[in-house]
Amino acid sequence: MTYARYVAIGDSQTEGLGDGDDVAGHRGWADRLAEHLARANPGLHYANLAVRGRQAAQIRDEQLPAALALRPDLVTVMAGMNDIIRPGFDAARVAGIVADMIAQLTAAGAHVVTMTFPDFFRIAPLARPLRPRLLDFNARIREAAARPGVTLVDTFPLDYIVDARMWSVDRLHASPIGHTRFAAGVAHALGLPGSDDTWTAPLPPLPVPGALRAASAEVRWLAAFAGPWIGRRLRGRSSGDGRTAKRPLLTPMIGGDQSMPGRSGSS
Repeated sequence: MTYARYVAIGDSQTEGLGDGDDVAGHRGWADRLAEHLARANPGLHYANLAVRGRQAAQIRDEQLPAALALRPDLVTVMAGMNDIIRPGFDAARVAGIVADMIAQLTAAGAHVVTMTFPDFFRIAPLARPLRPRLLDFNARIREAAARPGVTLVDTFPLDYIVDARMWSVDRLHASPIGHTRFAAGVAHALGLPGSDDTWTAPLPPLPVPGALRAASAEVRWLAAFAGPWIGRRLRGRSSGDGRTAKRPLLTPMIGGDQSMPGRSGSS
């Protein structure tokens, strides 16, 4: 298939956090995928409506209407992780919201790409009690994606995806390597020219840290990232408060990536 109008909806992963910064701009897997798409589809127009911190219902209510209005022929939908890590998570309800978005987009003529989440609790041991939620949600997303016009990128079975090098220091957002690999995975799932399965290849092994070093790393992560996140929740705040989409309109991809606003130069 060829694509002329690609729209990305979602949260911080699709916005590109972990691949750049708020000063130079965030690139991320969706931007990288758009660059790949543009090489195969000259004249491609791309919009990224994702905003960090958004839960599935917010993505449906805030981003889905705007995405439908842009009349895309390709949409990527990543939603649910901000729900999984919050109290009162209901896998059936959240997966149902994602399924509803998929149904509306495919009914409008778009091809949809969605994905399962990796077992990232393996790199965040303190959050492992939430793992059953992830398993339940992923199973429901696989069911929602089993319909015409939908491509599923199933990241959960890939062990290397929970390699620490695939994630930024906050363990919540992919690193530049992680964003690059995931973009390659979506390109491969779509069968884009120049794509292959090398994105699934494991990274070179690293030495296993000692118990003291591993425990120290957990304490630092709790203080630097988990603690502030819990603090925002207690205050009813979100990292996305006051933020809007970085690329709200379909604009052309000129020369692959030259037209990317706020684009990080990381690779």
